[in-house]
Amino acid sequence: MRQVVLDTETTGLDPAEGHRIIEIGCVELISRRLTGNRFHVYLNPERNIDPGAVEVHGLSAEFLADKPRFADIAEDLLAYIKGAELVIHNAPFDVGFLNHELQLLSSGFASVAEYCTVLDTLVLAKKKHPGQRNNLDALCKRYGVDNRHRELHGALLDAEILAEVYLAMTGGQTLLVLEPESTDEGTDKLQQTPKLTLSINRPQLKIIRCSETELQAHAARLDAIDKASNGKCLWKA
Repeated sequence: MRQVVLDTETTGLDPAEGHRIIEIGCVELISRRLTGNRFHVYLNPERNIDPGAVEVHGLSAEFLADKPRFADIAEDLLAYIKGAELVIHNAPFDVGFLNHELQLLSSGFASVAEYCTVLDTLVLAKKKHPGQRNNLDALCKRYGVDNRHRELHGALLDAEILAEVYLAMTGGQTLLVLEPESTDEGTDKLQQTPKLTLSINRPQLKIIRCSETELQAHAARLDAIDKASNGKCLWKA
């Protein structure tokens, strides 16, 4: 499966009030692994940015003045996300802005749903953790994802963090490493490696169970680790 984890930064909260996208960040996952294939652009919104939005992402009109416009990158973006499953936190916000930008163009682009499917990780988090805080910072703390370098919101940085949170939240591979390049030589070696089978006549494994004292000592050690790491003890998760 090809998935694209996507995030945007905007001039404000509502596209109906004329607000625009100023940054798009995407990272690609194939079979739940980062490929290194990213899509990242800053955009000139051709309008002022709300002061409250600047406090969130730190992007100024002066910085964006020489950046491309959405129309300049629309085809490249749609080609990048086409056929993928978009993974977005609070998807209606980002998809709403993307559809608004596409509607402003005269090229007759369809809505995002015509190019790919969308998975909302906020909806997923609310199902897994009802009644709890499920913003990205809260999920990072819950799943032990390091976001200490995140002083301001940024589309690419938030997409990378969300990718790690999503993998942890869905209970599978969480190590974000690039897929190694496969070679014919490596494949041949794997195919030539003999398979080992266990003898059915082998003796049974000896099972040694923990005593109650050992179990209590183990629980106390985990409590100490959990306290020292501000609730990030993986063995208690």
